[in-house]
Amino acid sequence: MQIIDTHVHVWTHNPQFPWSPDTTVRLPQYDAHPEALLDLMQVNGIDRAVLTQFIGYRWDNSYVAHVLKSFPSKFIGVCRVNPEDPSAPDQLSYWTELHGFRGVRISPKADARGDWFISSLMDPLFRRAAECGIPMVVLTKPARLRDLANILDRLPDVDVIIDHMADCIDGNANNLQMLLALSKYPRVYLKMGHIAVNSSQSYPWRDTHDSLKQVYQVYGAERIMWGSDWPLSLSRLTYAQALSCVRDEMPFFSRQDMEWILNRTALRCWPFLATTS
Repeated sequence: MQIIDTHVHVWTHNPQFPWSPDTTVRLPQYDAHPEALLDLMQVNGIDRAVLTQFIGYRWDNSYVAHVLKSFPSKFIGVCRVNPEDPSAPDQLSYWTELHGFRGVRISPKADARGDWFISSLMDPLFRRAAECGIPMVVLTKPARLRDLANILDRLPDVDVIIDHMADCIDGNANNLQMLLALSKYPRVYLKMGHIAVNSSQSYPWRDTHDSLKQVYQVYGAERIMWGSDWPLSLSRLTYAQALSCVRDEMPFFSRQDMEWILNRTALRCWPFLATTS
């Protein structure tokens, strides 16, 4: 079985690819070059990966585009566009058509800073993603899941991937139920990540496993995919642990389930991964 890591980041301290002056995140002091990632992938038996645009670059996806051109057989990319800009749909078409990106990520905050997610700007962007044949990747918290449901009620034909299961495996039953409620939308998929983030224990973070099992029982393995969140996750775990936790430490997953979680679900959302050459 070929393993696909559906969530990694790359960046570089290189003036050719400057950080956005408008970034609001704390910028890392280290590089996350694709060569280092490829070495880890080889050691851990991972065949391909999905590069997710790092927010430090904001809406300039040039570095990821550069990496995609350098390693076309190993990576596909998820870009970012400015969701508060009415031209966001056209920005998305630019990055997909001219630079080969295969998804777009938005990150609505749970507080008023994320209220653009309930504005009239969203439907055109979601529609454009559907027209481009790519998924909307949503990084958010539980408080925004009802807003996402409202969008899906209007636009049920858009593939949506929820990053890190919206951090709903933290032991809060209400949060988990909000995530489970979205299972009624058949084109909603989940990335299994942030397991260590949502745990108060050490590896393999067993206090999250009951919640993960409930997610699996409701969504099915066919709608769950694995992502390491490299290198941001390295403050809590090794790359090998990100994989082994899911592959080896959760007995409620069958071997067939693992084929979906580590490969086939990703191919449903990104069939390009099967034809990358």
